[in-house]
Amino acid sequence: MEARDAIDNPKLRRRSRLRRKAARRALPWIVIIAIFVMWEIVVRAFDIEQFVLPAPTAIFAAGWEWRADMLDNAWQTFMTTAIGFLFAVIFGLVGGVLFGSSTLVYEGLYPALVGFNSIPKVAVIPILVIWFGIGTVPAIVTAFLISFFPILVNVAAGIATVEPELKDVLRALGAKQWQIVQKVGLPRSMPYFFASLKVAITFAFVGSIVAETVAANKGIGNLMLVASSRFEVPLAFAGLLMTSIMGIGMYLVAEFIERRTIGWATRGVDAVGAPRG
Repeated sequence: MEARDAIDNPKLRRRSRLRRKAARRALPWIVIIAIFVMWEIVVRAFDIEQFVLPAPTAIFAAGWEWRADMLDNAWQTFMTTAIGFLFAVIFGLVGGVLFGSSTLVYEGLYPALVGFNSIPKVAVIPILVIWFGIGTVPAIVTAFLISFFPILVNVAAGIATVEPELKDVLRALGAKQWQIVQKVGLPRSMPYFFASLKVAITFAFVGSIVAETVAANKGIGNLMLVASSRFEVPLAFAGLLMTSIMGIGMYLVAEFIERRTIGWATRGVDAVGAPRG
């Protein structure tokens, strides 16, 4: 009876949708809290040593105790990651347009780009140290190198999916190649572009953290390295937690911009492709 009333009554339908929406928003927080609770229970139940796997309460306590250093190093990591990621977005977008709209550029440069991307970026860091010295620049360059390729490939794929028949019709109407790319190719590639941003931002943090553990004297990566050398494992885990918080924050920013700019393409589907009820 209640289900039938909900179907017949628009107010009840709207209230039901709002409840489902609130439940979906609360679900990630419930899962995260449940993970931390189970983690705490397992560590205490099996009496796991702190230097092997610290409990969440010990991690939070270490983060609070070292909050000043944690925030200072987190800002350094965030700055280097954001700068490297910004360069990756710019060059990835421009390169994706060139690769997707020009067969000559694609056939000439793409194999070399794939070969360079297959090189482990950690192997490039010593060379960056020789060129730029220890500090911020190697971390920025590493974040750029590791996040550039996914953006380029996705934008190129989005532009390349424009149907040949549509291109022929537009050319018959007098459109130039750059007009086809601007009016059709770029809008078509935007869902691919924003999907690549959500992946690339995690790669950018990986690049920054790895570079900071090798070629920096500041940042979350350096903090974790120092903490591990002193067997302050809760502090190292606190650094991991801080990195994940920054990554989630930048992911949410990208998702917010996506919804405000190309909501027509993502309406009805959430960030991982699941339908929105």
